[in-house]
Amino acid sequence: MPFNLDKFVASPSVEELDSLKKSEIVKVAKHYGIEFQPLMRKDEIKRYVLEYLVDESILPITVLETAITVPTDNTFELKRLEIEMNKEIRLKEMEREREREEREMQKKEKEEREMQMQMQKEKEEREMQMQREKEAREHEFRLKQLELGVIKGSDPKIGLDTGGLFDVSKHVKFVPKFQEDNVEKFFNHFEKLGEQLKWPRDKWSILIQSNFTGKAQEVYSALSIEDSMDYDKVKKAILQAYELVPEAYRQKFRKYRKADTQTYVEFAYQKERHFDRWCASKKVSTFDTLRQLMLVEEFKR
Repeated sequence: MPFNLDKFVASPSVEELDSLKKSEIVKVAKHYGIEFQPLMRKDEIKRYVLEYLVDESILPITVLETAITVPTDNTFELKRLEIEMNKEIRLKEMEREREREEREMQKKEKEEREMQMQMQKEKEEREMQMQREKEAREHEFRLKQLELGVIKGSDPKIGLDTGGLFDVSKHVKFVPKFQEDNVEKFFNHFEKLGEQLKWPRDKWSILIQSNFTGKAQEVYSALSIEDSMDYDKVKKAILQAYELVPEAYRQKFRKYRKADTQTYVEFAYQKERHFDRWCASKKVSTFDTLRQLMLVEEFKR
């Protein structure tokens, strides 16, 4: 209900005074002619009113003992502390903002460095790729020169020129087709043809490279010109690429297991093939060499 000044003046009490708003307490103070500053807090004005009512014997002195004591002397100190606290808060906010800007700048610099490194890496990779392609072209060109060199002046009837040079073009058509799924068979077939047709061994690498495909072609292109002219090195590199080396054959023999779809006859046949290839790769041809192979195998296990 609205404040009634006349009713309060007729029967003042601490309880009712406590329930009043600042504007209502101001009315009471003005009614009694109490001097106060407009900027004073509500509790300060209320205390002035209580002191007046006690002085006028309207209220007992005991009300002052229970009244809220306002430390008016500390008002300016509290204000100073509040200002300092706000200042400290602003400084911390400014520090956080500065740190955030530094982090963003560092992140940006890091991204720029990474981008530059990536661009440099891509540039180097492109240069390396171009260099590899250049070397491959030079390699092929060199081989073509070698082929043309041995073909020049040849006798079309016998494949040998008047100076005794081997005619690659007359024999390359006899080179068997390369099969990636049976590389070892390809080399065996090629070597038999080479012996039967009496191909000079130093020309085998030129003949055999003409039919390479897939991984074999990549391996051959990666060889140096000197190694690419050595048949044994070419063969070794390609067999290693297809894992057709003694250790690979040994692993296949040891790890080969019967499949559910295989008969025991089929399994035995495949197991025997792996064993034979292992022995052949180790040049096992006698009982003594087989015995030596088995003993070495036992030491490794």
